[in-house]
Amino acid sequence: MIEIPLARLSTEVLNAVIEEFILREGTDYGIQEVSLQTKVDQVRRQMERGDVVISFDPRTENCSLLTRRQFMENARTAKQELDGCD
Repeated sequence: MIEIPLARLSTEVLNAVIEEFILREGTDYGIQEVSLQTKVDQVRRQMERGDVVISFDPRTENCSLLTRRQFMENARTAKQELDGCD
């Protein structure tokens, strides 16, 4: 897994990645409806704080948003798999 720095993406591409993630996840925000733009803003703030990262998996050629913790766990697992292949 590779972390993609926010600065490497244009605003348009970053918004498209965030929107695709939100729509794919189908996150339920409870009784009160939350607009797509509000959800995008919330995710962007999490990304700016470093709580959420954009990851790219070269094996599957997929891009996704992960929490920092998920990214670190996936990186650790991938390293263990590679170490086991020696």
